[in-house]
Amino acid sequence: MDFWQQLLTQLQQNKKVYLLTVIENFGSSPGRKGFKMLVADDGFIFGSVGGGVMEFTLVEEVKDLLQKENQPVFFRKQIHQGNGKDKSGMICSGEQTVVFHPIQTSNIQLVKNILNCINNNEPQTLSFTPNGIQLSKNTIADKYETQIESEKEWTFKEHIGFKETLYIVGGGHVGLAVSKLFRFLNFTVVVFDNRDNLNTLESNTFAHQKHVIDYTKITDFIKKGNDSYVVIMTNKYTDDKLVLSQLLRNKYAYVGVLGSKAKLKTMWEVLLKEGFKQKELDTVFAPIGIHIKSETPEEIAISIAAEIIQTKNKAL
Repeated sequence: MDFWQQLLTQLQQNKKVYLLTVIENFGSSPGRKGFKMLVADDGFIFGSVGGGVMEFTLVEEVKDLLQKENQPVFFRKQIHQGNGKDKSGMICSGEQTVVFHPIQTSNIQLVKNILNCINNNEPQTLSFTPNGIQLSKNTIADKYETQIESEKEWTFKEHIGFKETLYIVGGGHVGLAVSKLFRFLNFTVVVFDNRDNLNTLESNTFAHQKHVIDYTKITDFIKKGNDSYVVIMTNKYTDDKLVLSQLLRNKYAYVGVLGSKAKLKTMWEVLLKEGFKQKELDTVFAPIGIHIKSETPEEIAISIAAEIIQTKNKAL
């Protein structure tokens, strides 16, 4: 969302801009499908298509084009090893294809529509072709679809207006740190707590939604599905167990519980006695996060983010 807001700001300042988009990649390419970058006619740059000497060269080419009267739509294949007309100057191996669209003030409404789509979580399809960029309500099966016939005939489609949601059960210090990090990672962030007037919840400006609820009704607030990620970090063992016991038999992309191994061992023993199966408990990430000996709320948040990103990307 920040990318499209930056693009809108540049256009509203009456600047001419090139939008660079990676539409295909193979191997160890530093630029991945969907990576984007904007370059304005005053030299302003935002985003990335992979970095390094390749990106520098492409940006310089675009800067020159932006000073001319007309800017074409064009296509660049970049091979990151070896020689030839498509060599990128990098040695990381792999390859990527970048397309270039000139964006002007006439595109302001399109960019506003894209932002509205993202803000409202309204799934739509953004299509890139040699004829320009269009937004439509037709949906596609995957996040990206690429079809390349030649440098003159290609289509790239991207599913937008849909973000993974992180549900944080527990609005304390760790919940605040996790909210901040996942807002930056472009998740929709929803935080719950059962305590009124909790200072860390009230000061949390990163969450998209905050709710004080009765934990016995937690399933009324968390949407099931492969795009829902749940982290449980209440201030009580009994509340952690209460929440987890209601979620265990539902389908989510990720459920994790914050706590020591000793606490979790006790929780597992109680849940087994209550009729849950070991295979159900094995689906829970606990202790939550990648083991990096994290201590501060911020370090814990990073360990949780690493684990969730790993889980999310394995599913792609």
